[in-house]
Amino acid sequence: MKTTKIICGAILAMTGLLALLGVAGARLNTTSSLPEGLYWTTGAKPQKGDIVIFCPPRCAAIRLARARAYLAGGFCPGGNGTMMKQIAAVAGDRVVISDCGVRVGGIFLRNSEPLSEDPKGRPLPRLRGDFTLKSGQVLLMSQYNPLSFDGRYFGPSAASAVKSVVRPVYTWNVK
Repeated sequence: MKTTKIICGAILAMTGLLALLGVAGARLNTTSSLPEGLYWTTGAKPQKGDIVIFCPPRCAAIRLARARAYLAGGFCPGGNGTMMKQIAAVAGDRVVISDCGVRVGGIFLRNSEPLSEDPKGRPLPRLRGDFTLKSGQVLLMSQYNPLSFDGRYFGPSAASAVKSVVRPVYTWNVK
């Protein structure tokens, strides 16, 4: 009986500590789009190249991602969870999405070739085009993992959807 109380107390203490860390700015990335690990939110203004947490756009590609469990539920519009990606392009940047990959300002983004199907053989959205981002738009991508579900499938996002810039504190499984 005493051991059970100690274990329950330890679990409650750990839960409280994790909640406190979350309120303070700690974020745990468990997806493979970026290195898995602990990240910390900052008060920095989002800029090109920053890793950010954002609410995904409400569009067909995101509804598909949610239905296929690429994306968890959460408190973003549409009941979606936040995502973590890098800002690859900002207003005024020319973006070309082709079968070969994504180019921003003529520079090819590594690991950006759109896949025609997911690892289970299901077709993925086919977004191709040549466009310049408008004021208030960003393109959110992962150059870390070629399997990432990102802007190559759902297109530009509203810059206002970015919730925070994050910095890695401790990561593992780095490629």
